[in-house]
Amino acid sequence: MLSAIKQFLRDEDGAVTVDWVVLTAGIVLFGVAMAIPIRQASVAKSSDIASFIDTVSTD
Repeated sequence: MLSAIKQFLRDEDGAVTVDWVVLTAGIVLFGVAMAIPIRQASVAKSSDIASFIDTVSTD
């Protein structure tokens, strides 16, 4: 029984899974954090384009 517990404590297979979960969560959070300023910039640029199109004369 003691050798089975020692073997369980030496086993590192689950540690790799935890590493991947943490890495994936970091990537997702980074993507969300970058989406906010990109969205704000694209909304502002669309507004600028719409204002320019409104000022163009359609003769």
